Amino acid sequence: MKIAIVKLSALGDIVHAMVALQFIKAAIPTAHIDWIVEERFAEVLSHNPHIDNIITVNLKALKTNKWGVFAQVKALRQQAQQQYDLVIDAQGLIKSAVVATLLGKHRAGFDAKSIREKAAAWFYQVKVACAYDANTIDRNATVLSKPLGVTITPEQIHDKAPFLFFKAEDQRIYDFLSPDKRNIVLVIGSTWESRNYPADKFVKVAEALQQNCLVIWGSPEEQAKAEWMAQQTDTIKVLPRLDLNSLKALIAKADLLIGNDTGPTHMAWGLNIPSITLFGPTPVSRVYQTDINKVLKSPSVVNPFKLNKQDFSIQEIDENEVIQLAESLLQY
Repeated sequence: MKIAIVKLSALGDIVHAMVALQFIKAAIPTAHIDWIVEERFAEVLSHNPHIDNIITVNLKALKTNKWGVFAQVKALRQQAQQQYDLVIDAQGLIKSAVVATLLGKHRAGFDAKSIREKAAAWFYQVKVACAYDANTIDRNATVLSKPLGVTITPEQIHDKAPFLFFKAEDQRIYDFLSPDKRNIVLVIGSTWESRNYPADKFVKVAEALQQNCLVIWGSPEEQAKAEWMAQQTDTIKVLPRLDLNSLKALIAKADLLIGNDTGPTHMAWGLNIPSITLFGPTPVSRVYQTDINKVLKSPSVVNPFKLNKQDFSIQEIDENEVIQLAESLLQY
């Protein structure tokens, strides 16, 4: 059976969807699975034994190069020659539904009541119902498995095998890992400023833990913040900018990750590495909590149907709560 999965972005959402692969392959061992993804996120999928081909698109570039749409359409139509038995749109957006349509005639995705861009459901023959405010990981597992007649239970997801893989990573990461102290990765950035835990509180956490805290960054602004943090305490080091393959390798070697609600933080869950995810204006239903993967939420009430980008309540999370939870997780 040939299956194409359309999940274009973003990093954390792709990670949350990838968990379904191991269960689909267990139920349908002969399944051939291709994954269509935005080019900049492709590396998070790389080296996964359950994916046969990673097909990249660059739809973001179309914002500045409208003529590029013709090349994108041509490439997708060529890919459709694979004659997929089923194309599953796990994104639920009009753009992802259009991509799915170009790939094949038999398409599945969320029904209109389960997605924000309801018109996307018009493109699917098989429509999956799953509440929009349900757990994000459950939603991804449901839309990917139900059209295939496969059931994935919450218990299976809790007991998952790690599903992020890496090869030929940047060897510089090993220069930053300590053989004597616990290695803690700090994820300080995200797509909205209101989702970011204050830099000075990260410093207080690092000072209290007295371990080897490694800050990752993805923009000049985040780099400047990381360097400021490192100037405040010798417990913090700033890593060079890493590609996604090397980031997977770093997190896989960590003893703990502490970070905002953003893609690299969710990678710790995908690797079965202890983590603390800090939530402000976004709902905690985006993650699974386990014995080693915990969350701390600010006091604000979040409406999952209309997120408030001006909710800066993450700043109110007491750093002592983070410290205490980190100390308990470092016992594992």
